[in-house]
Amino acid sequence: MSNTIILWRHGQTDWNVANKFQGHTDIPLNAVGQYQVLHAARLVVDMKPTAIISSDLIRAQKTAQALADISGQEIHIDPRLRETNCGQWEGLTGDAIREYDLDNLRQWSMGGDNPAGGTGERRSEVGARARAAIEDYLAGKDNQVLLVATHGGTARTIIGTFLELPIPHWSKIGGLANASWSVLSHSPKGWLLTEHNAGSIPEPLFGVESGATTTDRASGQDSGAVIPDSIR
Repeated sequence: MSNTIILWRHGQTDWNVANKFQGHTDIPLNAVGQYQVLHAARLVVDMKPTAIISSDLIRAQKTAQALADISGQEIHIDPRLRETNCGQWEGLTGDAIREYDLDNLRQWSMGGDNPAGGTGERRSEVGARARAAIEDYLAGKDNQVLLVATHGGTARTIIGTFLELPIPHWSKIGGLANASWSVLSHSPKGWLLTEHNAGSIPEPLFGVESGATTTDRASGQDSGAVIPDSIR
């Protein structure tokens, strides 16, 4: 199997700017977000994705549509690629949550598997449903470059599950800037994180490791953003 997965985070929304937890709340891209995805799509198309799947939330769908408009491909919508259901935290800023739910927020931010917002989803639940969506699409296929339009928190759980990392370590995976992407590539070692928080076309890394191939790479090109550890 030699499949590749491109995890593409949606463009900016007004709630991103306000640092509010979005979760399942269906917030659209703002003007900046619309520009970001148009710019990014012109780069992503050169990675020659063979298929596009997307969260059903409008911010992800519109991100995917920017690529589909260039490539002419169909978008396959799958609600399992949604952001984490953040329960009572949705619509609130991190500061507001700290005033009444500090212990739960601290536990969750440090990598705990407690339900987000008290009544929302656990990280393990998000990772399981999102991975299942990807594996269902890739089942029986080879040489695929699958573009997954999704969300920052969901992308982190996908990376964690595919790399088989312990759940407490998922929080150590840096965030994705709006309209940036990460790449998972399958190899004889299993799944590898070969790009992370990238904003340009992957390039070979030479001389990184004796015997390394040009697919053994990870970068954070053009990221330039500090993303608070919230579901945005």
